[in-house]
This record gives sequence, C-alpha cells and structure tokens, in this order.
Amino acid sequence: MQGEDARYLKRKVKGGNIDVHPSEKALIVHYEVEATILGELGDPMLGERKECQKIIRLKSLNANTDIGSLARKVVEECKLIHPSKLGEVEQLLYYLQNRRDASAGKEKKEKSSKPKDPPPFEGTEVNIGVRREMQVPFTTSGSSYSRESQLKAVCSFVLRLSNVIGGVELPPLCEPLASGCFQIDEVANINDMDEYIELLYEDIPDKVRGSALVLQLARNPDNLEELLLNVAIYLLLNLAEDTRIELKMRNKNIVHMLVKALDRDNFELLILVVTFLKKLSIFMENKNDMVEMDIVEKLVKMVPCEHEDLLNITLRLLLNLSFDTGLRSKMVHVGLLPKLTALLGNENNKKVAICILYHISMDDCFKSMFAYTDCIPQLMKMLFECPDERVDLELISFCINLAANKRNVQLICEGNGLKMLMKRALKFKDPLLMKMIRNISQHDGPTKSQFIDYVGDLAAQVSNDEEEEFVIECLGTLANLTLPDLDWELVLKEYKLVPYLKDKLKPGSAEDDLVLEVVIMIGTVSMDDSCAALLAKSGIIPALIELLNAQQEDDEFVCQIIYVFYQMVFHQATRDVIIKETQAPAYLIDLMHDKNAEIRKVCDNTLDIIAEYDEEWAKKIQTEKFRWHNSQWLEMVESRQMDDSEQYLYGDDPIEPYIHEGDILERPDLYYNADGLMAPDGAVSPDVFGDYHLQNGDLVGQHPFSGKFGAECKQIISIGVDGFGQAPGVPARPATAYGYRPDEPYYYGYGARAPLFFPYTSNPEPSQEYPLSQPAAN
Repeated sequence: MQGEDARYLKRKVKGGNIDVHPSEKALIVHYEVEATILGELGDPMLGERKECQKIIRLKSLNANTDIGSLARKVVEECKLIHPSKLGEVEQLLYYLQNRRDASAGKEKKEKSSKPKDPPPFEGTEVNIGVRREMQVPFTTSGSSYSRESQLKAVCSFVLRLSNVIGGVELPPLCEPLASGCFQIDEVANINDMDEYIELLYEDIPDKVRGSALVLQLARNPDNLEELLLNVAIYLLLNLAEDTRIELKMRNKNIVHMLVKALDRDNFELLILVVTFLKKLSIFMENKNDMVEMDIVEKLVKMVPCEHEDLLNITLRLLLNLSFDTGLRSKMVHVGLLPKLTALLGNENNKKVAICILYHISMDDCFKSMFAYTDCIPQLMKMLFECPDERVDLELISFCINLAANKRNVQLICEGNGLKMLMKRALKFKDPLLMKMIRNISQHDGPTKSQFIDYVGDLAAQVSNDEEEEFVIECLGTLANLTLPDLDWELVLKEYKLVPYLKDKLKPGSAEDDLVLEVVIMIGTVSMDDSCAALLAKSGIIPALIELLNAQQEDDEFVCQIIYVFYQMVFHQATRDVIIKETQAPAYLIDLMHDKNAEIRKVCDNTLDIIAEYDEEWAKKIQTEKFRWHNSQWLEMVESRQMDDSEQYLYGDDPIEPYIHEGDILERPDLYYNADGLMAPDGAVSPDVFGDYHLQNGDLVGQHPFSGKFGAECKQIISIGVDGFGQAPGVPARPATAYGYRPDEPYYYGYGARAPLFFPYTSNPEPSQEYPLSQPAAN
C-alpha cells in the first residue's frame, strides 16, 4: 500500500442507548464513532471504530422544571439523540427530578481531606476508547516495534479532534484551537511524535499544547503519509512471520518498494524499513532483488548515523549482505571500508563492524587495502588489551586473515608487535593466536628473521604435555622458518625433538593434522646435512615409508612425504639409505603418473636425482617413462593384426612370439620404419633417446634435468640448482591439492572456536601466479 494513495477521511457517528448519570443530574448518551481513511477511488484503506459517551449535565433541573420542554430542548440540541427517543428522554428526566441525591453527604465529608477534581465542561465528550488505546507509550528502540496500536490511536485522535473542532458540539477546551486565538511558536516535527503523545497525559496546558502540535502535523498531508507508511510496513512485517505470506509479498515486489523507502528522512520509518529488509535478506531471491536496486549505495549513506538504533540495524543488514562476494566488492568500491574501520572505536557497533570487515578480508584482492587505513593499529590494541585469556573469536579470525598479507604483516610486527603476540600466545596457550603468528612466519623478509629469537620458545612447546591444537600451530610455525642461519641440529638435540617426531609418525598415534605437521617439520629440518644424517640414524625413513602406505589415499600426506625424500636424496647419508635400504624409489615410480600435478612434479625431480647415483634404478626409471610416454603406440603394436606378407618383414621368424611372449621393449627394430634410419638388428636400445634430450615427454629447456643422465645433470647440480629451479640451500615446498600457497589465506568462521577453512578444489594444476614455496597444511 503506497502512502500517497490516501486522500480522504470519512467520519460516521451512530447513536446508541441513553442512561442517567449514577451520581449527578445528567444524561449519558452512548454512541459509536467510525473513522475511515479512503483511497483516491473511495475504497477504505484504514479504519477504526470506537465506543464513546457524551454527558449532558442538567444544572437547571429541579422540582419545578417542565420535563416536557426540557426533553424537547435536549433532543434538539444533541444531534446524537434521534427525535423518536423523545419519550425515553422524558422518562429519564422525570426519574432524575424525583431521585434523591444520596452521595451528597459523602462528598461533603471528603471535601476537606481531598480536593475535588474540577467538573468537566458542559457538553464535553469523554472518549474512553481513545484514552484506553493511548495508555501505551511510544517506543523508540530499534529492536522493539509495538507502534501499530499507538499510531492508529494517533490517527483516531487527530480525526476526532478535527471533526470536533468543525462540528456542531465544540467543547470550550478546543475553542481556542478552532478560532485560532491560541497560538504556539513551536513547529511540530514528525520525529517528536512520542513527546507530543506524552503531553496528552499531563495537565490541561500540556494537553492543549500536545493537541495543537498533533493537529499541526495532521494538517500536513506528508506527515499523514509517513504515519500511514509506518502502520502499513509494521503490519506487513508482522504478517511476514508466515513464510508463505512473505513469499506472496516478494511476488508483489515488496523488496523494491522497501528499498525505495530508504530515500526518506524519518528515522522511525527507516528503522522499520531496514529491519524488514534485514529479515528478507536471508533468502537469496530477496538478496538478488536488493542487488538490482543498488541497496549498498543507499545503505552506505546511513553509515555513520547519529541515530544509534538505525546505525545498528543498518550494519546488521550489511552483515547479511556481505556473505555475497559481489556485494562485498561493491561495499569496498563505494568507500565503506574506512567507514567501518572508524566504527571499531564504537562499543555498541564494534562487533558487527568487525564481522563485516572479516568477510571483506576473505577476498585476496582487498587484503592489502587494510594497510592503508588505521584498522591494524586498532586491532593490535584490542588484542593486547583483551582481559580474557582467549581473544574474541571474531577479532582473532579477522587478524588471522589479515596476517596472510605481507604488507599487513609488516604493520603488525612494527615496534614490539611480534614480541607482544608471542608473549601473549605462550602465556595463555591460545591456538588461534598462534595460528596468526604462524601466518606471519610464512612471509620471507625481515619479519621471518625476527622469529630466530623465538625458536627455542616454540620448540619447547612441542611435547605431549601441551594441548594438541597449540602444538600443531607451533610445529607449523617452526616448519615455516627456512632460515639459513638457523642450526636445526642444535634445536633437535637440545629439545629432544627426534624421538617425539618419530613417535608421531606411527599410524594412529595422533590426529592426522598433527602427524602432517610432523612430516612438514621433518622436510624443513632435512635441508641441513647433519640433521638429515641424524634423522636417518634414528630410523625415521622406514617410518615415513610405513606412513606413506597407510596414507596413500591422502594427497597432502603423499606429497609432503615425497618432498622429504626429495630433500634427503641431496645428502649422501640419507641418499644411500633411501636407494639401497628401502623401496622408496619403487613408490616414487608408481606415483610418477599420479593425477595430482604437484605429486608428479616432486616425483620427477626426486627420481632424476636418484637416477644420477644408481644405474639400476636409472634404467628402471627410464623404461617406465618410455612406457608411459609411448603407451598408445605400444598398445597399438601389441594388438596389431598382421597379414601374411608382414609376418616375415623382420626376418624368417614370425613376430608373434616377440610381441606376445617377450618384452616389446627388447625389440628396438619395431621403433623405426623401413626407410633405413635404424638397422633392424636390435643393436640400439631405448637409451638412444637420451641423445634427443627427451625426458618424460619434455623437450630440452623445459625440464631442469633435461639431457643425458651424465655430465649435463652433474653440471646442473654443481652450480647449485635443485629440481625446482632454486638453490638447494633454500628449497621450496610443493603446493598440493590440500596445500597452502603463501598468498592464499586461511579462512576462519566465527561461529565456533575451531577454525573454519575455505575449501580448496581437488587436484588443482600448478599456477604460474604462485611460485613453488613452502606451504602450511590445513
């Protein structure tokens, strides 16, 4: 219902019974008043019916009064009494004339102790219905909207007041208003309606003032429209509690109408509209309608707002909308980010503002924008001033996301930032705060170098006595510290980490998250030659093989264990153990053609190094690569049906025994055509393909170990380049299907204490955008 459709007012009065006053010489006329607001076409839009009373006081009635003449005068003066009731009026007047006033003595006694209320003006209408309806005061809270009855009461009061002023029976109280003799300098404001209603309960001067102000508003059609919209929207909001009715409203374009109403200036109306939109926004269809109406552009004008209730409900609507990626982007583009940052100092709205900012921080493209606001200093202040042992979940989740950006980390670690974070995390053993520190530790540069002072503190937490979640984050932080100046052997020995790491590698000894962090930690310390030898002597390599068998379906485990092998084959002590004492190369050959691209890449580079140092495995590796690369051709040759003339193409002996009973790779004469490039004497083996610089189907230059397994490969290794194109001193960890690339954040939900991670797609192809680097596991 549109407010501008209301054009006409209709008042209907219906007479009722007539009674005598119980204590005074007066008649009580009962009647019914119906006030209706009509549309432009005359159809009723809003109506109200009230039962009222009119008291006709007869001060001149005495024993000598002519009852007939008085009755006719009463009927003529009072339009509420139909002429047909003249006889009934005469009987009531006769009763009053002869009734003895029994309460006179009682009133006389009470007169000295309690002053009597002034008698009502003669002819005054006492509207019991309006008084009863208006006894509930207006509420201004944004969370409570019991205004329907009050607003309807105001409409009724205004209608009756205007009708009484313009009617036949005008009480003396209202005569100044009608004649214009009573003037007030105050200009009424629709937003102050609550105060005007309260005035109606006060003394006579305040009643007159309140009535005048309400009447002033009633004479302005725009104000009546605001009141009408308020009533209509509130009724619709209540009806929308039934989802079936809400669906009907949606089909009638209720969202578009409400969004248009956001252009108004009435705070009370805006609170009601935004509350309704917030309720509707939980459904995708309604949210899409809001997107079409550019709701974010309208809401951003209300942030900040001098009206606290309106600001709070607006932020909650924005929070609902911020679950949509496109709307989050629009919020940033319309300049909402600095406005929300400014609200972090507002205690009433801080929590909602943090939740919206947390959603914005989930998008990588917006993380760096926080560095250009004063958001991070405020967040650090909140962290350090938090009185509880555990930081608020919304706050720490937001900080964890921001710590995934290098520029933000530089601001976080300014001054004593990292020192204060480490001190609080180690004091309260907060796993989420340690997770933030772990994100900080992944970024290369000066910030990572600061961690060298805390390696001992972190290593001391790795024990069975600490909470497992906290130990996981400590291990993950240590695993990120690929610092060339760090003596890992000393750390392992001083804090006795080798027995702990080996014990956790046993299948079923701990939760998978902890075991995975142990594997990653082993991969990091294996960069050091002395650490690799220490681990080999402790029997960790067979434990890794056993864990690989147990977790062969988990890509993350497989990739990280293979990466450990890749690190260890660089060192003589561990290389001999892996090649000669275990079946690790066989596992690597099986995984050469895994569906996960990262696993294939790590296997390729590890097998290339193994092939350099062991001729037997080199031949097996080359044969398997040949089989895989030429699998379609080999399948075609093995299944080929030759005619009689082809039977003796390669000699007097039939070809079937060599194809079906022997190894097809032992027939190199089948690899070439009959043009004479190669003699069919079997003298050339697949090793000849090394001269063409082909390896695993890659041309020279595409593979770091292209060329023969000889001088070329040794030369590559001698100049200090590993299989990932980086120096062996600072090796890179592969990113896997479940891995974590350096610029990709952890995502956390704030509905529970445990972190909520953003799901990754399965088996992603490596992207040029992300260089191979050391990941942190989920």
